[in-house]
Amino acid sequence: MVIVLRLASTADVPALERLIETSVRALSAGYYSPKQVESALTHLFGVDTQLIADGTYFIAENSEGIVGCGGWSKRQTLFGGDRYKTVADPELDPAVDSARIRAFFVHPDFARQGIGRRLIEACEAAAKTAGFQTFTLVATLPGQPLYAALGYTVTQLLETRLSDGAVLPMARMEKTLLSRPASPQSTPAPVAAGTEPESKSARTGDADGRM
Repeated sequence: MVIVLRLASTADVPALERLIETSVRALSAGYYSPKQVESALTHLFGVDTQLIADGTYFIAENSEGIVGCGGWSKRQTLFGGDRYKTVADPELDPAVDSARIRAFFVHPDFARQGIGRRLIEACEAAAKTAGFQTFTLVATLPGQPLYAALGYTVTQLLETRLSDGAVLPMARMEKTLLSRPASPQSTPAPVAAGTEPESKSARTGDADGRM
């Protein structure tokens, strides 16, 4: 069955929310407890409509509907849907900051069929066209193997504490396409998840799941 990629629109939001819930419930099994999964779906995972408004969120679909999604961002938020955002989300500077790789979810019936790879490659190409040469993301446990296979390396282990007290182990991962001089503005000091100071390369309190 042919799967095509396109940019998401606001009309896709209800279908995307259903896909995210289905993906998280199925693909988190064995990585997170049922309590962690339910907490993440309530407080963390969901559509970030800013990505859609910016034209940086892709959908993978076949003749039956949406089977995957994922995007990139020119803004400071590292992860989390609309329900998790609490502060402003200003734009990054491609000269010193890393583009964000954001909100990847694949339907469990289509997992491990190359959809995630296609979405990531599309995002990286679009971000590169916008001037970015480095990428950063925050991965859930089930998402880390895919990102590692695509050249991302773990730079920081995180424990994201949600509002109900549940803690979600995650990892910050980074990738560089082209070496460039290090900038103090683009290298925040390692800190616990949800406590990063606002800067050109990090902001407080967001989280995204990647399946």
